[in-house]
Amino acid sequence: MSTHLYLSLVPEAFIASMLDPEAFGAYYACGTMKKAHGQAMFVEVDPAFRSRDFRIAEALERCKPHEDGRPKSSVYIAVYRVAERIPVSALGALHLTTSDGRVLALEKREAPEDVDEGLRLYQELSPTRPLVASTKPPMAFYRHMTDASANLFALPALHFADLRLDSLATDPESGGCDDLPYANMDHLRQCLSDIRATGAATKIVDRNHSVAFPYRLVRSGFYFGNGAAVAHYAMPGREALLEKHYDWWRSSQV
Repeated sequence: MSTHLYLSLVPEAFIASMLDPEAFGAYYACGTMKKAHGQAMFVEVDPAFRSRDFRIAEALERCKPHEDGRPKSSVYIAVYRVAERIPVSALGALHLTTSDGRVLALEKREAPEDVDEGLRLYQELSPTRPLVASTKPPMAFYRHMTDASANLFALPALHFADLRLDSLATDPESGGCDDLPYANMDHLRQCLSDIRATGAATKIVDRNHSVAFPYRLVRSGFYFGNGAAVAHYAMPGREALLEKHYDWWRSSQV
């Protein structure tokens, strides 16, 4: 049996496992008492990746089959400041797991050029987790958040999701929001209106927002950046999901 390395984002952890991504997703979302039942996001890490920051070799030694032959589900390598210490070059596919353990794989690709499409809403995943409104498109947002000359609190790396605003992106005061299940919509509208009026780069909407959000809210996808390198994981559109990943789509609506 081969051993896999996974970077978990919900919750953040670096894990060795003998389970392939689909089996690991099912186990991680609903097959263990160590984690509350619910959706999970994790990224494959190059099995050849090694770093002095992690005791990977020791973890692999412990990642052996059980006496009855069952594969070892998980050996935790690290649970603190993990994402910022794994370079983008070592990352593979991102796996989105529903609460009942169905897994959708998104392939890594280069981040696209920014397109100005109005206001934005970002869910930061690591190393911080606020919900943030912004006047900047994804790549500009990433550069702003990791630029020490622009921020007293510049982040060493940043993993985030670009979320839907629909008509609120251009009309935060009056735009429709019937299909956007964000809490405290009046507050979100106010945050968007404020940054549009002032031109501010960002405004925190929720300092401790849950990262277990409905996947249907993802707009252009997920961005994982570390230093100058940024990877993009594009979210398929609704029609593509219905056609090619129907069971996952149905599961993700629960």
